[in-house]
Amino acid sequence: MHTATGWHVLCHTVSQTWRGLLSILRKLKNAPDQEVRILLLGLDNAGKTTLLKQLASEDISHITPTQGFNIKSVQSQGFKLNLWDIGGQRKIRPYWRNYFENTDVLIYVIDSADRKRFEETGQELAELLDEEKLSGVPVLIFANKQDLLTAAPATEIAEGLNLHTIRDRVWQIQSCSALSGEGVQDGMNWVCKNMNAKKK
Repeated sequence: MHTATGWHVLCHTVSQTWRGLLSILRKLKNAPDQEVRILLLGLDNAGKTTLLKQLASEDISHITPTQGFNIKSVQSQGFKLNLWDIGGQRKIRPYWRNYFENTDVLIYVIDSADRKRFEETGQELAELLDEEKLSGVPVLIFANKQDLLTAAPATEIAEGLNLHTIRDRVWQIQSCSALSGEGVQDGMNWVCKNMNAKKK
């Protein structure tokens, strides 16, 4: 009886986590066999891989720094959603541009508790927004690690990075905790809405 209950809870949790990704697929039905390419970038230790694993309903208890890239693909009803998580160490960042081609949405992850690196992460984001191959691509900024007491609120980060000056694309900053999953769904809903708008 206990095992059955545990299995039911697990199934419920997994189905909830997948809802964000599947809603994107459902809303793209007007474009058969559409491949969606989402690029996941940010400095090292921002929480990109934890976020990716959270979205894919995978174990997040053991995360190692990404030396190259991780990719997760979801296929459903003729749609393929590809999430590319590229390592954020300084020596890897020059290679980010190799993955810009055909990006539909850029998700940029910031460690909200690492205030010493706000300037660095701001510079990297500004450079990405200047890239010709990412021109006009919708950008979602996840203000991650909001579960930490030292985390700066999303509004403060938005102001510090001058996000209000972005005029050439739709953008959104979303508070989240990749660890607990809080706020991740809201961010994916925004992706879903703006992904659909871009494809029309």
